[in-house]
Amino acid sequence: MRVPAKLLIVLVAMLPAPVFADEPAAEDGKVRIIVFGAHPDDAEYKAGGTAAKWARLGHHVKLVSVTNGDIGHWQMAGGPLAQRRTAEVKTAAKKLGVTSQVLDIHDGELLPTLENRKLITTLIREWNADIVIAHRPWDYHPDHRYVGVLVQDAAFMVTVPFFCPDVPPLKKNPVFLYSSDGFQRPYPFQADIAVSVDDVFDTKLDAIHELTSQAYEGGANGSEEHLRSVPPATDAAARKIWLKAKWSARQSAEANRFRDVLIRRYGEEKGKAVRFAETFEICEYGSRPNAEEMRRLFPFFPEEK
Repeated sequence: MRVPAKLLIVLVAMLPAPVFADEPAAEDGKVRIIVFGAHPDDAEYKAGGTAAKWARLGHHVKLVSVTNGDIGHWQMAGGPLAQRRTAEVKTAAKKLGVTSQVLDIHDGELLPTLENRKLITTLIREWNADIVIAHRPWDYHPDHRYVGVLVQDAAFMVTVPFFCPDVPPLKKNPVFLYSSDGFQRPYPFQADIAVSVDDVFDTKLDAIHELTSQAYEGGANGSEEHLRSVPPATDAAARKIWLKAKWSARQSAEANRFRDVLIRRYGEEKGKAVRFAETFEICEYGSRPNAEEMRRLFPFFPEEK
């Protein structure tokens, strides 16, 4: 049966948002990092600065949005929003010097199923990850929680040969890290690793600037009133000033919250001088890095005395 041209256009418009994924770089001895965020902005927000630091040194970073963000706006939804947000994170990734991928799972509908466990396991294996970063499995948003659960559930399975046997298992279990949050139960986030992002703060801001639907329009919790409080889209310079004030407060609060961890890593003088930080907690699943491994995985840290 021949499909009328007008109907064909409608059907194509209804197709899910495409996934943009770059092939992983060839093996070259560099560190390989994969960051899972629930939505197209989470990985960039939580680890964009550290990702940029790795990328500047030639290491390979992939930011994965586990859902397509298709209900994450107060004014639009569905395929058009998913496509818009996919384009946003792809542009942000270019600013950071990293790879980006958006999975075609509806926003708000992620579940910790066997199918999704296999998907996460496959992505970690295909990237041949040394480090895996994700939300903790305790969070206000179910998608955030289930990303944490799925990554935890994959933490052992990535090395098991006959689980997802079509993809070679990893020879060594990666280091699994939680990104920071402010939730208190069952226990507060505990930073084991604090990274100064002072030198890449503007790069991170340039990336976040591209996430217009979230950074400026407020995402799912935005409104006309919110838009009026933000500099207009026609004034990019004013928007960046507004964004810098917001994120300066956020990242400096993280640095101050874990000042002791920064001092342990950078020394008294430099640790106290750090303005902006991203922090991570080592998951009890996966590898537990010793001092030598930490130097390899975080080559931008100063040498320990």
